[in-house]
Amino acid sequence: MIPPVKHILITGATRGLGRALALGFSGQGHTLSACGTHPDALAALAEELPEDALVLRCDVTSPEEVAEFAESVLERHGPPDLLINNAARINANAPLWEVPEHEFSKVIDVNLKGIHRILRAFLPPMIERGSGIVVNLSSGWGRSTAPEVAPYCCSKWGVEGLTRALAQELPPGLAAIPLNPGVIDTDMLRSCFGADSSHYPSATEWAKTAVPFLLGLGPAHNGQPLTAP
Repeated sequence: MIPPVKHILITGATRGLGRALALGFSGQGHTLSACGTHPDALAALAEELPEDALVLRCDVTSPEEVAEFAESVLERHGPPDLLINNAARINANAPLWEVPEHEFSKVIDVNLKGIHRILRAFLPPMIERGSGIVVNLSSGWGRSTAPEVAPYCCSKWGVEGLTRALAQELPPGLAAIPLNPGVIDTDMLRSCFGADSSHYPSATEWAKTAVPFLLGLGPAHNGQPLTAP
């Protein structure tokens, strides 16, 4: 039996885990809606995806850009079957009292408030349809802590709480899941670990197991804090 084609929406899809997921899902024939903020990276991603993929600029810290992105996505592909809030940033390594206020705010604006904006735009049509899975990417640092990344830890602990509370609000047929992707060699990890990040799997390697895992999620997983294999 051929599995159904799903509409998958990924934020922060131009690099790291988001890009690897976009390519992985499209490689299995699924319909993609993806966004990022860097024009060159968006163009490069669009060239690697099928023509029906929708790849647009959207800064999740901008209510106006999120609204425009949502309008385009819903008009082209309708509500997503799987919505992956992946867009995130991390602060430069520093003790909390040395982190500038604007940098702390940017981490919260992207990692937490950005998720809220995307959910406000896409959850109502998903609820109206009666189905859909929301996966909010958390982190090992959303369930533990480390020095010099306190703002990031704060935001990812927030993702865990926000998602599990949302799960209690959703009607039957939908699910919200906080997902720890594990430790992956990405630009974000390199900013913390430096050369030691090369000891961990690449995003492309990770996506080989993450894609089928994510496709297997359903309403029965609602509210469960999961970790990708």
